[in-house]
Amino acid sequence: MGLTRQYLRYLPAALFGLVGSAKGNVAFLALRGEWGRYVAVPACEHVFVWDTRKGEKVVILKGLKQEVSCLCPSPDGLHLAVGYEDGSIRVFSLLSGEVNITFNGHKAAVTAMQYDHLGGRLVSGSKDTDIIVWDVINESGLYRLRGHKDAVTQVLLLKEKNLLVTSGKDTLVKWWDLDTQHCFKTLVGHRTEVWGMALISEEKRLVTGSADSELRVWDITYIQEVKDPDEPESKKSKGSSPGAQENTEEDETLELDERPEERLVKCSKVGSIMREGRDRVVTLATDRTGKFLACHGTGAVLEVFSVLSEEEIRKKLEKKMKKAKKKAKQNSAEEPEKSVELSLQEEIKRLTNIRASSKIKSFDLFLSPKGELKIVLLLQNNIIESYNLNLAAQVPQAVRASKITIGGHRSDVRTLAFSSDNIAILSAAAESVKVWNRATLQCIRTMDCEYALCSLFVPGDRQVIVGTKTGKLQLYDLASGSLTETLNAHDGAVWSIALSPDQRGFVTGGADKCVKFWEFELVKDESSTQKRLSVKHVRVLQLDEDVLCVRYSPNQKLLAVSLLDCTVKVFYVDTLKFFLSLYGHKLPVLCMDISYDATLIATGSADRNVKIWGLDFGDCHRSLFAHDDSVMYLQFVAKSHLFFTAGKDSKIKQWDADKFEHIQTLEGHHKEVWCLALSPNGDYVVSASHDKSLRLWERTREPLVLEEEREMEREAEYEESVAKEEQPVVAGETQGETGLAGKKTIETIKAAERIMEAIELYREEMAKLKEHKAICKAAGKEVPFPVNPILRAYGNITPSAYVLEVFKKVKSSELEESLLVLPFSYVPDLLRLFNEYIHLGSEIELLCRALLFLLKIHFGQITGNHMLVTVIENLKKTTISRVSEARAAFSLRSPDV
Repeated sequence: MGLTRQYLRYLPAALFGLVGSAKGNVAFLALRGEWGRYVAVPACEHVFVWDTRKGEKVVILKGLKQEVSCLCPSPDGLHLAVGYEDGSIRVFSLLSGEVNITFNGHKAAVTAMQYDHLGGRLVSGSKDTDIIVWDVINESGLYRLRGHKDAVTQVLLLKEKNLLVTSGKDTLVKWWDLDTQHCFKTLVGHRTEVWGMALISEEKRLVTGSADSELRVWDITYIQEVKDPDEPESKKSKGSSPGAQENTEEDETLELDERPEERLVKCSKVGSIMREGRDRVVTLATDRTGKFLACHGTGAVLEVFSVLSEEEIRKKLEKKMKKAKKKAKQNSAEEPEKSVELSLQEEIKRLTNIRASSKIKSFDLFLSPKGELKIVLLLQNNIIESYNLNLAAQVPQAVRASKITIGGHRSDVRTLAFSSDNIAILSAAAESVKVWNRATLQCIRTMDCEYALCSLFVPGDRQVIVGTKTGKLQLYDLASGSLTETLNAHDGAVWSIALSPDQRGFVTGGADKCVKFWEFELVKDESSTQKRLSVKHVRVLQLDEDVLCVRYSPNQKLLAVSLLDCTVKVFYVDTLKFFLSLYGHKLPVLCMDISYDATLIATGSADRNVKIWGLDFGDCHRSLFAHDDSVMYLQFVAKSHLFFTAGKDSKIKQWDADKFEHIQTLEGHHKEVWCLALSPNGDYVVSASHDKSLRLWERTREPLVLEEEREMEREAEYEESVAKEEQPVVAGETQGETGLAGKKTIETIKAAERIMEAIELYREEMAKLKEHKAICKAAGKEVPFPVNPILRAYGNITPSAYVLEVFKKVKSSELEESLLVLPFSYVPDLLRLFNEYIHLGSEIELLCRALLFLLKIHFGQITGNHMLVTVIENLKKTTISRVSEARAAFSLRSPDV
């Protein structure tokens, strides 16, 4: 067998050009013992922590593949819970930046999260309509709550009561009793989706935001009444009904599930606060003290309200009463004491409106100890703005404290270019041109421009040329960061620009059906005695269709031009005579490139195909189905027949033009990839996407074998299909309001397989031991027993101890799901081993949890098996005695608990 061709693997090196993704929310963090200075923002799959004072990125919490959809800091400020698009939740330590816990339970993106006031429990809501309560300390899921019919938009845990309030896009607000794990009240007063909620006035009021300009305010009454068991059910129901009839408004009074449990909470609408915005509420939240409430719609205005405390309300009422008495004396009428009361607008008064520089996607509030309200805004156009609100002022006005912008473009990057020394990267968007240092990823120049579509570094790397949507060519000097010249090159958009191989000029193609040839020249600068670089137009090639892409052959003999009629025309450069027409694409060719030896041309089209042609006769060597959407960019690697393509399917792929094989897929972008650029030495690839990120990929020394790559792709597909499979059903459990928190993943299957392998090894070793004893008995002497190499690796432990070691290594959050997929044939052995372990007093808590779960899911089979009766009896005795001992020992160690 001959040697296979060896390729080198490209791996992700960095993500840059991104300040914050608009998908998730921004959150203040207590980092380095300081609140109100550091903010966490989602950045595609990572989380960036920014210092708003210095405008610097201080921490990167690295994710895996999925995009971040939700952030929630813990009350102690030491951890950050991060929710992802695939439904997973990872809890990061802010001290080390490492992942402490991973929770897998949701099937779709996590949309809302909240910790309880102690930080021991975490509640998450998702697009899959489920709410899951997680135990952070034990690193496991407690239970799943079902009831919403559409995505959950907000979850709120009450501090004083063990109650949970959730809202959803199904127009409902649900109240859950976490002691009994069921929904005891549903508010159905909203006509449209409930997009946000907040608890104010020490959790005595609930504010909800919907798709209209009203913020509805509800009074919450907690009823401390003990149920009388002798009281008839009908009487109980009647007793709870007046609370529901207090409000007579038709669209606000409807309440479902009118059960005796309404004695826990009464909820009645007291009125509405009108927002200035007419669009839907996007985010509604309070600061940590609950004194300030803020909300914003789909626009650029944040509305801030102040919520009066009970003391302030009392003082205001007294003041109002005095005024009323004074007025009554003047009018010599009766004192109207009963009629004096504060309106809702006086209790929740508007402080100010903050107008941001662009549309707001999320915000966070923090009241500093100095009495200043700090507000941070994450904007749609890749900006973080922070404002300070001086509350002591007569009319509080928000002052912008900082604005983080330099780290990225305001709009999508449409063109990229590498400098000839592989050090600088040029990126250009609709508003600016930026030059980045590849090694440090710092932005070293920012220059204003028109809507850029194509660009290149002028030989010498001291100037850059940008082609715009309005048909202009803009020439920039990098040393001064200034625009030196603007030329009206085309009557339509300049779609493509290509440097000539002799580096004396370049060619442009535009929407005016022209290909224009330009040469560099030195002209005298009017402002100084020195000469500066300029360009002059030398030739034009008129065509019948719009020009989409132009490329020179490296020997500068041929020019390839892609036209809107789906063909590529090849011309001689010297005479501009027609040479070849390459036709076969069903849709226009958006990108193309010619190999270093001028023998091949590869074309990428909106029909999702890449075609490889010979440049000698124009014959099509192969047509490859490259992407699931339009192929946006194509470029050959220097001095090879390997090329990269970028597609609207968010993937970048590497291909071999000689063997017509797909080599590697670079996955990382979450939206359409608009363009890419390869460094002249072929070691680096930089790509730009609609997700606002720029990504750098680096060629490693690691060889890539195609067979292994295909095998890895098949494994990844299998793992994805496992996650999409139906979840295992627990015997006797109905699809009611509650369910198990976890879900089946490839990790839980692997954990179950490891337990099965350990039990099989235990069975084999026990059988061998029995056989060995029989041999020793027959021989009448002790024969050495061969130790299993696995057990030897663990330090010559016993087979039963090995099973325990494997069991202990199963993650706490994956334990229940791993036991759920474990076949029953392994359970009897596991129960016998549990009895042995508990008797020895090792891992009591873990084993009791696993034991109770196994009894719950296999109750029928265990009780129906006579062989297991004695095992269960023994387990009952040992478990009760050992748990009592453990409790006693704990109470001795910590008597205050």
